[in-house]
Amino acid sequence: MQLKKFLIKLHLCKGIGCHGEAKFWNWWQTYHSNETNCDLTVSDLVSLGFIRPQNRTQFSNDFTSTRLETAVKRHLSEVKILAICDPNYPTQLKEAYLAPIILFYQGTLELLEYPLLGVVGARLANQYGQDSLQALLPTVIEQNIAVISGLAAGIDELSHKETLRQHGYTIGVIGTGLNRYYPRKNMALQKYMAKNQLILSEYPLDSGPQRHHFVERNRIIAGLCETLCVIQAKQRSGSLITANLALQNNRNVLAVPGKINDSLSVGCNELIVAGAKPVLNSKHIIEEFRFDRIPNMKYDY
Repeated sequence: MQLKKFLIKLHLCKGIGCHGEAKFWNWWQTYHSNETNCDLTVSDLVSLGFIRPQNRTQFSNDFTSTRLETAVKRHLSEVKILAICDPNYPTQLKEAYLAPIILFYQGTLELLEYPLLGVVGARLANQYGQDSLQALLPTVIEQNIAVISGLAAGIDELSHKETLRQHGYTIGVIGTGLNRYYPRKNMALQKYMAKNQLILSEYPLDSGPQRHHFVERNRIIAGLCETLCVIQAKQRSGSLITANLALQNNRNVLAVPGKINDSLSVGCNELIVAGAKPVLNSKHIIEEFRFDRIPNMKYDY
C-alpha cells in the first residue's frame, strides 16, 4: 500500500490517536525513511508499541473492518488531504510537537508558504480585544504576513474577519470535521474561508466538537506559526496552552498587555512577566519575522 494511503488509514482508525501516530511516524523516519510503501499488519503495529494496551482490541477490530475501508474511500474522494510524507507538508510543522500525520483541507494550501502570525485569545473578547486587533493587524497584513487562528468565537473570529477586511490572507484550524461548524454562528465565515482562504482540520468528516479536539488543534496553530500573539486571555485558558506549545516549538511568543484588574488580561500580563514580548504597536510584531520567502500570490475577493 502506498505510504500516504496507509497514513490515511492509520489516522482514520479508532484506537490510536495523535500520540500513537506520532510514535509511528518517528519510527518510520528512523528505519524506513526512503520507502514509499507500507504494509504493516495489525500485529506489527501493536507489537511495535504504537497502540496503548487499553486500546488494542478496538484498534485491532477497526483496522481490518469494512467501516474503515469505507471511511478511507470516502475521504479520498470527498476531501483534499495533506500527509506528512508529502513534499509540500510544511517543514516547521513537521518538526513541531506531535506533528499531525494527516491534515484535511479546503482552500489554497499555498497560504502555508507565507510568514504566519498565530493570533489567539479570549472567546469572550471585549471591545479592547477588537480595538487591539484593528490597531495591530492592518500594518502587519500589509507586509504579506498571513494570520492563522482557530475560527472559534472571540479573538479567533475577530482576527479572521479583520484580516479579510484588510484584504489579507488567513488560515483557520478547526476542531471539527470540515463539514461541521463550531460555533454555528461562524458557518458563513468558515464557508467563505474554505472557498477563498484555507481551512485545516485533522478530524474526519462528520466529527463534532469535542473538548480535547481544541487542545489538540492548538498544537497545530503553535506548530505552523512563526510568531504567536496572544490578545486577551484569562489566567487559565486554551490560549495559554497554545503559547506554551509555541514556546516548546521555539516560536516567538508575544502578548498584548491589559489592565491589571481585568480578568481577560491576566493571562497576557503573566506571559509578559514570564518573558513574552509585550506588543504595543504593529512594529513589535513585524520585527519578529524573517521574510525570507513570500509567494507571489494575490486574490480578488
